[in-house]
Amino acid sequence: MDITITDGLALMPPAFAAGLNLWSRTDGTPGTPTWDGQANAALVAADADFGGCVEMVKTETTQRMRYMGNTPLVPGLYLRVTVRIKAVAGNLPSVRIAAWAGDAGGKNVVAADQIGPSVALTSYGEVVEVSAIIGAGNREGVDMVWGSKPVFGHFGFDLTGSNGGTLRIDDIRIEDATDVFARKLMDWVDVRDYGAVGDGTTDDTAAFEAADSDADGRSVLVSSGNYYLGGNVTFESPVRFEGTVTMPDSANLALTRNYDLATYEAAFGDELTGFRKALQALFSFTDHATLDLSGRRIAIDAPLDVAAIAGLSGQAFQIRRVLRNGSFDVQDSAAWDTRVVTSQATYATSNPQKLTGVANVSQIEVGSLVQGSGVGREIYVTARNVGAGTVTLSQPLYGGGGVRTYTFSRFRYVLDLINFAALSKFELHDIEFNLNGYASAIMMAPDGIIFQVGNCFFNKPKDRCLTSIGEGDQGMMIDNCQFLSNEQATPAQDRTSGVLNTNANDIKLRQNRVVRFGFFAVIGGNGSLILGNHFFHGDNEQDGVRRAGIVLTASNCKTTINGNYIDDCSIEWTNEYDVDPNFTSGYSFGGLTVEGNIFTVINVNPAFRFMVIKPYGADHYLQGFSMQGNVFKPLNGAIDRVEMVDTTFADLNYGRFRNIIVQGNSFNSVNQLTMSPVTLEFSQNSAASVWTVGTQGYMPFGGRARNVVGLVAESAIKDAGGNRLTEWPYVKIEQGADKQDVTVNWSQAAQGKVQITIRVDTPS
Repeated sequence: MDITITDGLALMPPAFAAGLNLWSRTDGTPGTPTWDGQANAALVAADADFGGCVEMVKTETTQRMRYMGNTPLVPGLYLRVTVRIKAVAGNLPSVRIAAWAGDAGGKNVVAADQIGPSVALTSYGEVVEVSAIIGAGNREGVDMVWGSKPVFGHFGFDLTGSNGGTLRIDDIRIEDATDVFARKLMDWVDVRDYGAVGDGTTDDTAAFEAADSDADGRSVLVSSGNYYLGGNVTFESPVRFEGTVTMPDSANLALTRNYDLATYEAAFGDELTGFRKALQALFSFTDHATLDLSGRRIAIDAPLDVAAIAGLSGQAFQIRRVLRNGSFDVQDSAAWDTRVVTSQATYATSNPQKLTGVANVSQIEVGSLVQGSGVGREIYVTARNVGAGTVTLSQPLYGGGGVRTYTFSRFRYVLDLINFAALSKFELHDIEFNLNGYASAIMMAPDGIIFQVGNCFFNKPKDRCLTSIGEGDQGMMIDNCQFLSNEQATPAQDRTSGVLNTNANDIKLRQNRVVRFGFFAVIGGNGSLILGNHFFHGDNEQDGVRRAGIVLTASNCKTTINGNYIDDCSIEWTNEYDVDPNFTSGYSFGGLTVEGNIFTVINVNPAFRFMVIKPYGADHYLQGFSMQGNVFKPLNGAIDRVEMVDTTFADLNYGRFRNIIVQGNSFNSVNQLTMSPVTLEFSQNSAASVWTVGTQGYMPFGGRARNVVGLVAESAIKDAGGNRLTEWPYVKIEQGADKQDVTVNWSQAAQGKVQITIRVDTPS
């Protein structure tokens, strides 16, 4: 750098031959005495070493010479002042560069260093070069530190030591010496300065590593070019890419100080390639737990096998990693096509999660949805053994053993995690999946815990938003997400897309919004919390069909469904993942709380129900169920009741109901209210010894009148003659053909009015 060129500053003083009147004998300020006409100084026209110069006899203790012109000094400028001098005769003095520092008001800045290092002359005729560097910055190599106040100087030299010596002095040079500090002034180093070639074929790995090692707090510049890196490269320094890099798929580029998509895109010159390499780095080094997509949109035309990208296929990864702040925009391509295989296989209930003798097993992909007779919803292939001809299933089949034909459909996912052996503590936040009807979003790993998705958008999936093929959803949390279907114009009964399924326990679905899918969630495990969601699956059909929004597949599910807005769909509770769906021992349907929800539906047939229990085998019963504080409100028509048992496969054993609470609900446009316990007013206007009290359809799920917990006379009980009776009756439960009546039994004919409280269960 030369500031005389870049800023047009004049630094060099005139030659002595231009006149000694330009050179002061003191500090160089205007009006000070000059060297013009002095007896001890004269111009020499032709010196053998210097050409034109001045010859001077030292007569003062400190003999000074200063250029009287204002030499500028600006921040960032470093000046080198040089004098070449030789002793001719007499005593040998010492020489030093010296100056007078002036501020913007023309006053001397006393605090500035105005004397440079002293050099002693030791012989005659030897040309000695004495110099000093002057600048504002207190840097190594600066001899005279001036700080920020001085804006100009009068520069020259001092002679000190013994008097009487004769000396010849060449013209003084003042030059821009900033380039001495250029490297330290710049906040970057360039990889090309360390041998990088950038021709796309030469391996520049060593040069990149050397530049990073030498940066020492500065950033690294990858200047224009195409750099091939044959191995792993980690930058501990910030890095800026003007050029691009190429690397083998197996090599990692770790940008520890610029770990974001924008930098990776600049590095590889392509958004998708940059994302793949950034994702690889996310699983390859520990400096960062989060990959920030910089709010960028990534166009994607094929599934991303994340385990393969990370170099972790078949391995487990248990360290928290987060992907956040960006969007995927799926482009149409054949890579998203679903692969469908139809195959005959044998199922045995003794090996409940295995198909054997599978024809065309090599054509069936892990992660395929399994469909066929006797197969529950959302069952997937978790593994296959081509040699043995077997397929492992995510859940058992309810249909019993035998040889059947099955269909295997492998959907395609933007983020396919299936090739991890296990993946734990993986999180996605603030990600938008624009699936455009071409692809599904996320295929989870077959094992792992604490998979989290928060504040994400899923727009128009072709098939699924999130799919679990095993235990990779243990402790999963899905919070504050938007799910928008690609089938919004399709009648509800014809939709095939779904939001998610689970197989493991302890799932949390909270504050999500779901619009017009085939289903919201098929829940395969226990211990789920489904809180504060709004899911609606209606259509524009009149007298339309509505399907389940939530399917609970475990009979004893230990689940809370609370504070949701359940719109144009039902809750369906089944045991379709039981290999032997008939109840024999253990727990039957129970452990479910449905409280504080809003249920609504529009334009449906009166046969629609909001709460459906569907046993897939015989002898099941209800044991531990609470449905309280809900609001039920059909629009544009009424429904017969809000709950039912679907007896497609089997009915419930109503004689074993226990611990059921259905109360405090609000019913609008529901023809038959449901509650248990229910308190009824009964009047017997003619004397009879047996009063038959019907439960009037109030018993939940059409259950029996199993218990009477209260009987209060509302008026005087009298005999046939009008005399008051003081005895108290006894009751009989489960009376009538459907066992939904209770009888109040007296020792003689009686008449009067009572309040009776009846339950559909036994309380414990």
